[in-house]
Amino acid sequence: MSRSSIERKLSQVGSRLKRLRGELGILDEQRIQLVDEADAARLQALVSETPLSEKAHRSARRHLDVIERRRDDIAATITKLDTTQDELLDRLTEAKKSQASDTTHLTTKE
Repeated sequence: MSRSSIERKLSQVGSRLKRLRGELGILDEQRIQLVDEADAARLQALVSETPLSEKAHRSARRHLDVIERRRDDIAATITKLDTTQDELLDRLTEAKKSQASDTTHLTTKE
């Protein structure tokens, strides 16, 4: 893979990581709010023992579960992209070393 190709991929991975980390932060904030709402709905369902309050509790819990699954998916993607970024940085370092070695080799021949 050429050096410019590696740099382009690094840029793409970096942009994607930045976007996903921002989304992860938003989901973490939403999760905090939804945990509070689900807990309040659970307590209300326990106290009132009505079908409506139980339905509200289940709905709040489902919403929280969706947010948590999405958060877990994003966190896993970030982990994979971090690994990809590390691999690309290693390749870029090797490409630079190789290029420097080639330049030194050509200079000593002249």
